[in-house]
Amino acid sequence: MSIKKSIMVTRSSMPDFEEYMEEIKDIWDSHWLTNMGVKHKQLEAELLKYLDTPNITLFTNGHLALECIIAALNLTGEVITTPFTFASTTHAIVRNGLEPVFCDINQDDYTIDTTKLESLITEKTSAIIPVHVYGNVCNIREIERIANKYNLKVIYDAAHTFGITVDGIGIANFGDASMFSFHATKVFNTIEGGAVAFKDEKLSKILYDIKNFGITGPESVEYVGGNAKMNEFQAAMGICNLRHVDKEIEKRKAAVDRYVQRLNNINGIKLCKPQMGVKSNYAYFPVVFEEYMLNRDEIFEKLKNHDIIARKYFYPLVNSFECYKGKFNVEKTPIAKYIADRVLTLPLYADLELEDVDRICNIILDK
Repeated sequence: MSIKKSIMVTRSSMPDFEEYMEEIKDIWDSHWLTNMGVKHKQLEAELLKYLDTPNITLFTNGHLALECIIAALNLTGEVITTPFTFASTTHAIVRNGLEPVFCDINQDDYTIDTTKLESLITEKTSAIIPVHVYGNVCNIREIERIANKYNLKVIYDAAHTFGITVDGIGIANFGDASMFSFHATKVFNTIEGGAVAFKDEKLSKILYDIKNFGITGPESVEYVGGNAKMNEFQAAMGICNLRHVDKEIEKRKAAVDRYVQRLNNINGIKLCKPQMGVKSNYAYFPVVFEEYMLNRDEIFEKLKNHDIIARKYFYPLVNSFECYKGKFNVEKTPIAKYIADRVLTLPLYADLELEDVDRICNIILDK
C-alpha cells in the first residue's frame, strides 16, 4: 500500500545546491558578509531591470522595508489601509506612530474598495497604503485619481505581486512607492528579504541611511534609523532565484490552471477571476466557500486529516487582533469580515504536482 505524502500550503523555491554554492564561493575570499556588499549591489541592479522601475532599495525583510518607506516619506496623522492583509501592513503604520483607518474591500478581488475611500479622508489623512492581495492588483487608476485630488502619498503593499505587470507596465511603477516581500514563502525569495521600489530618486539616500542606523557619514548620524540591511547570503540566494523565477511562475500557472479546471463552476465555491490587462504571478490560490456542503473550517480540517495543510489567509482580520482590542470596529468592514470567515488558500508552489492538485480537489469535492 502506497503512503500519501504530506502537502504543505507552500514550499520555498530554491536553486540547485551547486548553483548556490558557486554563487557564494567568492564570499569566502572577500569575507564581506553584509553592509551592502558586491552581491547586494548585483541583486539590486538585476531587480531594477527585472521590475523595470527607476529606483529600488533592498532590505532584510519586507516588514522593515515598509516601516522605512513610511518613515522616509514623513507621514503624519492617519493612513488609510485595509484590514484584509497580513499583520505587517498595519503594524508598520502603528510602529511609525500613525493611526490606521480601515477601508473595506470589494467582493471581486478582495483589494481595497475605492468607492469607499473618499468618505474616510479627513484633514489628518496623509497617505493610502492599499494592498495587492493574492496577486490581485488594486484599482490603481482610481487610487491615483483620489490621491492626486487630496494630495496624498500612496505606498502599495506589493508583497504578493512580484513580477506582475498591468497593461505591460511593471507593478513597481505605481504610487509613490511599492514594498515587496522576498520571504521564503513568496514567488521570489531571498530566504528573508524585501525591497522598496520608488519614483523620487531623492529617497534613495534617505532609505539607505534609515536602514543603516541613520548613519550619514563616519562621524554623522542624522536619523533615528534601524538595522534593516540585506546580507550577502540573502542577496546570493536572490541572484540565483531570479534566474529561474519566470520558469517557476510558469509551473505555478500549471497548478492554478488545474485547480480552476477542477473547482470552477461548483456551487458554493467561489474563485477569483483573472483581471483584465494583468499578467499574473500565480502567487496564491484563494477559495471562498459560500453555502458549500462543508464550510471553510470543515474543509480545512478535512484536508488536514489527509496531511494537506491549507491556510486561512487572511483570518482573523487585522482590526480584530487582540493587540488592537477596543480600537476598531470590525463591523465597519463587513465584506472583509465575510471573506475572512470563508476564505482558504490551497497549497500552491512551483513543484506541486498536478496529481496532488487532483488529490486536494477530490477531497474538497468528496470524490
